[in-house]
Amino acid sequence: MGTTYPYQINNKYLPALLLFGFRRRRDAVTVDDAQFAARFGLFQLTTALTNIDGAHVTRNYRWWTAVGARMSFADDGLTFGTNASAGVCIHFKEKVPSRLRRTGHSALTVTVADLDGLVLALDPASRS
Repeated sequence: MGTTYPYQINNKYLPALLLFGFRRRRDAVTVDDAQFAARFGLFQLTTALTNIDGAHVTRNYRWWTAVGARMSFADDGLTFGTNASAGVCIHFKEKVPSRLRRTGHSALTVTVADLDGLVLALDPASRS
């Protein structure tokens, strides 16, 4: 079944999120015993938990780089963002493909409500 981590939404960005197909009741991050999945409107990224190399909280983004589904200009990272306050940056051992980059992403940032809970769920030591 797994644990679901809803996004922390800043409502002033909701009109922009709707353009990406984002739906509050449907889109979230899910972690189960074997898999990580992040759904954000028209976009989804799924990988085995064994492919996760680490996760940490990041904060204080510029709104234009944090809201929506977007690729980084600096690297091959991907963001599923619903606020500019904080999120979890998840690093992958092997790149994970998406609709935005078929060659894959080495990291994904998700702006979930339970930042510490998601980091803990992705920590290999907490799963053993």
